[in-house]
Amino acid sequence: MPKKKKTSTIIIALILIGICIAGIIMLPLPEKHETIKETMKDAVLHDINKIDFFGFQVDPSLISAYIVTGILLVFALFVRIFAIPRFKDIPGKFQLIIETWVGFFHDLGKTNSPHRYKALGGYIFGAGSYIFAGTMFELFGLQAITTEGHSITLPAPLANINGAICMGFLSFFFIMSGGIAANGGKGILKTLKEFSLPISMTFRLFGALMSGMLTTELVYYYITLSFGLPVVVGVLFTVLHALIQAYVLTMLTSFYYGEVSEVHNTANKNENNKAEEVKNEEA
Repeated sequence: MPKKKKTSTIIIALILIGICIAGIIMLPLPEKHETIKETMKDAVLHDINKIDFFGFQVDPSLISAYIVTGILLVFALFVRIFAIPRFKDIPGKFQLIIETWVGFFHDLGKTNSPHRYKALGGYIFGAGSYIFAGTMFELFGLQAITTEGHSITLPAPLANINGAICMGFLSFFFIMSGGIAANGGKGILKTLKEFSLPISMTFRLFGALMSGMLTTELVYYYITLSFGLPVVVGVLFTVLHALIQAYVLTMLTSFYYGEVSEVHNTANKNENNKAEEVKNEEA
């Protein structure tokens, strides 16, 4: 890079840093309708800021869940009607993205449950897509008005403990359905042995998303930190949590599903043992 370009780049960077510092010093502190303690508490419990939804006071995360679900359903409908019929043997960019995304979950299910993976692939694809899209939704910063007249940013759907509980138990019951389909009543017993699985799934998902959300809330609350830094912190935590949590939950679901849905045919095992014994006697 020429020296002139380097010098101009450094000057521009110094000017931007100077503007941020001047803004921190000169701008008055905005009025807060909540203390930092109340802000952090409400981010976890969602017991202060409510949104009016057809006469009901609901958590903002419920509105986020409806929006994310609607977006995913409409997107899937458009892809099925307009995109898939035009797919070619040599894929374009959009087709390659779709096939890679679907193929990842298909291969994950087939690897962990080779004996029964078709329904598993569909479920973990849906769960992983919802977790990823729901977490990334927070980056758009959509605003809503609370019942008290304050503006609030809609959070990720799974940042609410209720949403995380639903996802954890839904995955647990899906695992149980695989055990029932393959082994009947024994499949239920095998699944119930992992009684802590839905709890661990719930709090792993909720804790990871909530930690990122609380960090971002803390950075945004103080004006001395709210110039430039929230962009880095928000994007970093959100993208990493979206990818990691989508992978972790789908990986655990596929692993336990494969374990409880594996068929143990004792009759074939006995026949094989007898055949081996006969061979050993003849030898």
